Amino acid sequence: MPKQANFASLDGLHTFPRLLFHHAKTRPNAPAMREKYLGIWQTWTWVDVAERVRALACGLAALGFKRGDNLAVIGDNRPHLYMMMTAAQCLGGVPVPLYQDAVANEMLFALQDAGIRFAIVEDQEQVDKMLEIKDQTGALEHLIYDDPRGMRHYNQPFLHDIHELMEMGRIHDRNHPDFLNAEIELGHFDDISVMLYTSGTTGKPKGVCQTHAAFIAAAQGGVQVDNLGADGDILSYLPMAWVGDHLFSYAQALVAGFTINCPESGETVMTDLREIGPTCYFAPPRVFESLLTSVMIRMEDAGQIKQKVFHHFMAVAKRCGADILDGKAVGFGDRFQYWLGNILIYAPLRNVLGMSRIRVAYTAGAAIGPELFRFYRSMGINLKQFYGQTETCAYVCIQPDGQIKFDSVGQPAPGVEIRIADNGEVLVKGPMLLKEYYKRPDATAESINADGYFMTGDAGFLDEDGHLKIIDRAKDVGKLSNGAMFAPNYIENKLKFFQFIKEVVCFGHQRDMVCAFVNIDVGAVGNWAERRGISYSGYADLAGKPEVLELIRECVEQINADLVNDSMVADSQIHRFLVLHKELDPDDDELTRTRKVRRNFVAEKYKVLIDALYSGKTSQFIETEVKFEDGRRGKVSADLKIAEAKTFPIVKKAA
Repeated sequence: MPKQANFASLDGLHTFPRLLFHHAKTRPNAPAMREKYLGIWQTWTWVDVAERVRALACGLAALGFKRGDNLAVIGDNRPHLYMMMTAAQCLGGVPVPLYQDAVANEMLFALQDAGIRFAIVEDQEQVDKMLEIKDQTGALEHLIYDDPRGMRHYNQPFLHDIHELMEMGRIHDRNHPDFLNAEIELGHFDDISVMLYTSGTTGKPKGVCQTHAAFIAAAQGGVQVDNLGADGDILSYLPMAWVGDHLFSYAQALVAGFTINCPESGETVMTDLREIGPTCYFAPPRVFESLLTSVMIRMEDAGQIKQKVFHHFMAVAKRCGADILDGKAVGFGDRFQYWLGNILIYAPLRNVLGMSRIRVAYTAGAAIGPELFRFYRSMGINLKQFYGQTETCAYVCIQPDGQIKFDSVGQPAPGVEIRIADNGEVLVKGPMLLKEYYKRPDATAESINADGYFMTGDAGFLDEDGHLKIIDRAKDVGKLSNGAMFAPNYIENKLKFFQFIKEVVCFGHQRDMVCAFVNIDVGAVGNWAERRGISYSGYADLAGKPEVLELIRECVEQINADLVNDSMVADSQIHRFLVLHKELDPDDDELTRTRKVRRNFVAEKYKVLIDALYSGKTSQFIETEVKFEDGRRGKVSADLKIAEAKTFPIVKKAA
């Protein structure tokens, strides 16, 4: 497979440590990282970051960290955690970021699989998780923490405050001044730079080993297409273990030299987003769905005049906003109305969302509904879909400016080749491919075919303009009993555009009709219920209200009316559905940590509900075990009502 990237433009700066020290030398006083702490933004320049990385790397070396060692990184996005990733790379080690919201036992597999001897964690919460499973890891020797709050009475000798580690490193650096430079020089572009674990939707997660060459090539391609420069800002708030964050908040920042901004906490992200006003923004579709829901909730609380003005100008935006953004010809009347709408609605809305300065926004990780995509672009936000997998550095397709299609993920990115297999699976080749799955040569061999193409597992096709359209996961695409194609994710994404719907799971493979589970958005539906004087005591009570069932029925029937116009999926209209009594939750193993549905697990767990949907029942009792945040287990039960949805006759187009 091709691993050699084109590094001509980097002048030998083909590893991340070399890129960091190059920025520190050529633009030492430019801001490299910011972090909001106690309400105040703290700034580190490139020379500050380089000094701390040097100290951390030498500190790790003093503790015995050596070339080939793996370093676990666990916590929210923090400058010191990003610095530790580079510090490990300086020594020829490999950072292994893990999802910070995972419980201790979920982390155990990766810690054992990667043979972790060293771990850097954010705070006391993460330290406690590591202490809980340390004896089971078999290899963990040193645990470093960033935030000292609550750590006063922890006196285990293997625990190290990160500032103490830096002081140890500075002493080591003074005593061995040539050590680190020599280690960095040993670094090669084909060395593994990071190991990212897959979400494990169908089995145990696999460690994806990516090289410096792969991620730098992916970062260069994105920087080139969207003209990202050193004057930019990005808000880094998505899990560091997710490939998207590693590409945008780490690789592209080190290639382009823009500033990484870390929010104070998960609860302050929206406030911090408005304060920073990033020029580049990245979020999975669920975040854009959540933002849209919050806007719609606020509009429901507005007066009638404001609502009428809002809906009028949003209709204008839907009609011509995306064309104006793409520089296409638009009539004077629409252009004038859009200009007025920008003053009254779009600009204030972008400001509220913290998107006033955005030059480009990306979404990836799952398909985004065309309606949601259109909404943001029509408001003047240059939102693009970005397609890729952990195994491809999240880099396969990019949408160039002026060539945006709402139902495609774009054209092949620079250096990427795409081929569609006979069974419809998308195959990709390029410098961004994984080097291997860690300790899994069998899985590595299975993922790359004889021609060197990585098999993505997605089903799709290239249209007449060379744009890739993803239908669904290849393993999830099935057929109804009449032979019509059934693509559940396609239908689910359409339903999730509605502000009242948070999650959907559709069923229909080898069956005569499509049925669905629906999770309501408790914020949006709760607001809707309160405005109508409907009282409720919690999620389960609200989800079981007859009025809520009718509300969701209206959404389902709107989608059915839309599906009937698409011949490819017209047979997949939803006939029956129910509103689940609990939210699908990663802690209950129903979703991955990246909030992808574990379909097989959900189908097995809720088999009694699926049987009820297809047997014609009007209700079904169920009792479900749930796991609380503090580790306790409990049960929730409900008598779920099953609703029929109106379907529409399929109009056969004339040949």
